[in-house]
Amino acid sequence: MNKKKTFYLGFTLIELLVVISLIGILAALALVSFTGAQKQAKDTQRKSDLKQYQTALENFANKNSGFYPARNDGNGVSFVSIICPLISLTGCTEDPKNSSDATFSYRYQSDVAADGTITATQYVLWAKLENSANYWVNCSDGRVGTKTQTGFSVSGGNCPL
Repeated sequence: MNKKKTFYLGFTLIELLVVISLIGILAALALVSFTGAQKQAKDTQRKSDLKQYQTALENFANKNSGFYPARNDGNGVSFVSIICPLISLTGCTEDPKNSSDATFSYRYQSDVAADGTITATQYVLWAKLENSANYWVNCSDGRVGTKTQTGFSVSGGNCPL
């Protein structure tokens, strides 16, 4: 009798499970690195927004004898909701994460306690960074950089850098 050998083309269950688990591991790794990249992108957007707002404040001061809007609240005021209308700046965008977490917002403080007048000679703009435990700070004297969250405070529009 002639015995014929039969060969089946295809993958075994073990091979399929190994490939599926490898794909799952790679997808999880990609998701973790993608989350970090998203945070870094939001931080870059924050820095860019603060630089644009700093430029708008400098333009405003050039038209108002070198004075900025006066706001000296304890932890600063929201730049977008309070300062943008004062300096007639349209198209102000809020912090990328502000809708889901109120601690993320662009803050402003000047050296004069009056509200809304145009008598301040210095200011500080800052925002909390998402990818680190720091704040990004822009000062009227041109200093720009990060400040650690521990002990971070702004008073009288003085630059904390």
